[in-house]
Amino acid sequence: MTEKNYNPEQMQMKSMRKQENTIQKIEVAPAKEEKETKVEDKKQEKKQETKIAKKNYAIVNGVSLPISTKTSSAICKFIKGKTIEKAIADLEEVTRFKRVIPMKGEIPHKKGKGIMSGRYPIKAISYFIKMLKNLRANAAVNGLEEPIIREAIPNRASLPYGRFGSIRRKRTHVKIKVMEKKH
Repeated sequence: MTEKNYNPEQMQMKSMRKQENTIQKIEVAPAKEEKETKVEDKKQEKKQETKIAKKNYAIVNGVSLPISTKTSSAICKFIKGKTIEKAIADLEEVTRFKRVIPMKGEIPHKKGKGIMSGRYPIKAISYFIKMLKNLRANAAVNGLEEPIIREAIPNRASLPYGRFGSIRRKRTHVKIKVMEKKH
């Protein structure tokens, strides 16, 4: 060994430092456990707070649905103010051609239906039925007893080009919101 590497005092100091570090680590470890228990307690408190705070509404959003905005606005007007179950039942009647969705514009009259003009938009109704079923589940999670559709809003989405760029496709955003029935 060279003189440079061998210094008994220095070696002793190094071993003392190592012992002090291990003692500090042992003392620090219980503090970490205490911090972990505090973190777990905070998580449990947050869970309890979220259980207490319930929303008084439920929302479902349909993004870029491939239906026309005009048709979806007529359907939204048709279901607004109804309960979710009633709206689903009425839309299923339309799919069986027992009922008509009233529409405005250059649409022919429906003979014998007691309505000025309307149509049977089957494809659009299928999207609305799926959304209403999701909305029913959202309302159940939020604890709504008698949810009524308060908002049904169709908005125009970006219109992508079809294949080869000659056709513009239809796209619509739909937002449906239910709230508790006011007595």
